[in-house]
Amino acid sequence: MSSIKDTSIWILSGIKYVIEGMNDSQIDKMVEMILEAQNNKILLLGAGRSGFVGRAFALRLMHLGFRVYVSGETIAPAIVPNDLVIGISGSGRTRIVVTQAEVSKDIGAKVIAVTSHADSPLAILSDQVVEIKGRTKEDPDIDYTRRQITGEFEMAPLGTMFELSSAIFLDSVIVELMKLMGKSEVDLRKRHANVE
Repeated sequence: MSSIKDTSIWILSGIKYVIEGMNDSQIDKMVEMILEAQNNKILLLGAGRSGFVGRAFALRLMHLGFRVYVSGETIAPAIVPNDLVIGISGSGRTRIVVTQAEVSKDIGAKVIAVTSHADSPLAILSDQVVEIKGRTKEDPDIDYTRRQITGEFEMAPLGTMFELSSAIFLDSVIVELMKLMGKSEVDLRKRHANVE
């Protein structure tokens, strides 16, 4: 088997481990808050690869009929009280995400933090935290002895485990929302871009 396949299998196994360790009540509360936002706007915050994960999630929320926007896009409107803001940051310390979440809270929006660190600035200011464990780009180096004992290797550099786990988790949130909203793939396809 090629080393690329070995790495892929290792990463998939790691994602399974990360998602199995997530807190069910945090997940349920996030889903509840998204459903409560059906008559409001949802804004996704994220930088770098976490921003890409947020964009993918925003696309699926749009397919479900939510009024969803991504921070930094020219069409993102003003946030008002009771809108929902979802910040994705493995470290929970990404300055632009934390600052935008702080401003959103000051306005009166509800904030969900998707992060690996429940004690981070983003998590502390949020109304709800969804913890997705996984090495982030800012975690300290893992020493050689610990890697040998735990089997941890740098097969997933920087924030890869958080980002991929977040992407799979958020796609799974979409499936749960589909069930709760009585939507099918046919319904989602109606809102899919047709000028491609």
